[in-house]
Amino acid sequence: MSTAANNLPVAVVTGANSGIGRATAVHLAANGFRVIGTVRSLSKITKADAMASEAGVRLEWVEIDVADDDSVARGFDEIFRIAGRVDVLVNNAGVGGNAVVEECPPALYLEVMNINLCGASRCAQAVLPSMRERRSGTIVNVSSVVGRFAALAQAPYVASKWALEAMSEGLAQELAPWGIRVAIVEPGITKSAIFAKNVDAPNSSGAYDAHYRRLFQFYAAGMANATDPFEVGAVVLEAITTDAPRLRYPVSWGGPELLEARTRTTDDEWVALGALADDAAYYAEFERLFGVRIAP
Repeated sequence: MSTAANNLPVAVVTGANSGIGRATAVHLAANGFRVIGTVRSLSKITKADAMASEAGVRLEWVEIDVADDDSVARGFDEIFRIAGRVDVLVNNAGVGGNAVVEECPPALYLEVMNINLCGASRCAQAVLPSMRERRSGTIVNVSSVVGRFAALAQAPYVASKWALEAMSEGLAQELAPWGIRVAIVEPGITKSAIFAKNVDAPNSSGAYDAHYRRLFQFYAAGMANATDPFEVGAVVLEAITTDAPRLRYPVSWGGPELLEARTRTTDDEWVALGALADDAAYYAEFERLFGVRIAP
């Protein structure tokens, strides 16, 4: 690594091999950061390296499985060995998870939580001692619109992102005495591989056909209008560099609209939406309440 690169601020982006993570890593590298991406296997970095090369930048890589304590410890030891410091941590690695509560086994909650919540916590714990010592640094936790909007039939995913939001909100207060910035980025639907992978639904009882149907229609509408993940990368850069930081950054299709409208929607309206038996009535009421069209 050149001397010039050694003088750049160091950003670690977890899950940087695809989707939002890949776009964020490339965007930060193109805007003056030395970027180290984490990935579970170095065999998966080909597309990210190609995208970086097209942008005229270079990414560095370390293998980390955020679901495993030892892997995170080893990975960040390697990061500190090669870079000496971490100025920015972007906790992006995550998985989806579909199920209504009745059909969601506890093991699925634990699996999704272990990655989406505990993974972010493990990585934060790895960088915070040195950030506190320097009294500087930024942690960006990539949540989701469902971190504040309980999307239908995604109980494990929603629970993990609500938990990530709560952890992040507390973390922001905890780290304020050291001037360490915490930002929560809340994407709606972007062009990302996570949605293509997130197609399973148990429907083991057969009682929740409408719930799963409406879930997949929500994502079908979103994918038809999905925004480029580089839009999220730009928001991550803003959260890191702005002179007027804030805690939360909604972004992408449905993100700002759904979260703003949810604050105006009463609990009674929320529950009544779920009671609508007819799909067309459900889609119409969803659009009235949240200003987002999801009807086929």
